[in-house]
Amino acid sequence: MSDETVAPTRRRENTRQRLLDAAAQVFAEVGLDAASVEAVCERAGFTRGAFYSNFDSKEEMFLELAGRVADERVLAVRARVAELESQGAFPSAATDALAIVQRVIDMSAEDRLGVLLMSEIRIHALRSPALAEAYLTQEEQMRESVAQIIDDIARAGQISFRVPAREAADLMLMVWESASVRAVMSGEGQAGSVRRTSEKLAAVARLIIEPREP
Repeated sequence: MSDETVAPTRRRENTRQRLLDAAAQVFAEVGLDAASVEAVCERAGFTRGAFYSNFDSKEEMFLELAGRVADERVLAVRARVAELESQGAFPSAATDALAIVQRVIDMSAEDRLGVLLMSEIRIHALRSPALAEAYLTQEEQMRESVAQIIDDIARAGQISFRVPAREAADLMLMVWESASVRAVMSGEGQAGSVRRTSEKLAAVARLIIEPREP
């Protein structure tokens, strides 16, 4: 690829990223319905033309943002699992469930912006069949990723689970989401969100991790 081709491509990627960053802030502040294309463009420092050369609609941008939040969540946990595995730092007993979860979650719990964005997308997916289909596709990809992470944790820690990885992933995701939302509603900061999330997930881990024979 020539330099002449790379430069416009990078500019387009940078423009798209700046629009997404601005949209995340605006959507989190006022919600999808109240957020206008003009407000997003103004926050990003671009014109409506720049917006529509990158996105067909506000909803398309919103869905991409939700996907980005989910991807970042999975990548953060996956990176933590790989790091701990390389250090040989995984506990190997069910009684260490809290330690396992705390080591994996660490500071990778969602922040307020992520919680608000995911809550917004769910609300609108309930009202829009097209958005619901896209959201459910993303959710399934998330579930598959978390199931793989659970398999990785089991292998790294030499532990086993009472339920299949996909069922464990469902439980973990539901608890993670609920704990994150409650933390935001309660006005807890990032540290509080991490603490609440790890405690709730540890409770689930104790139920689904198979104890080793003494």
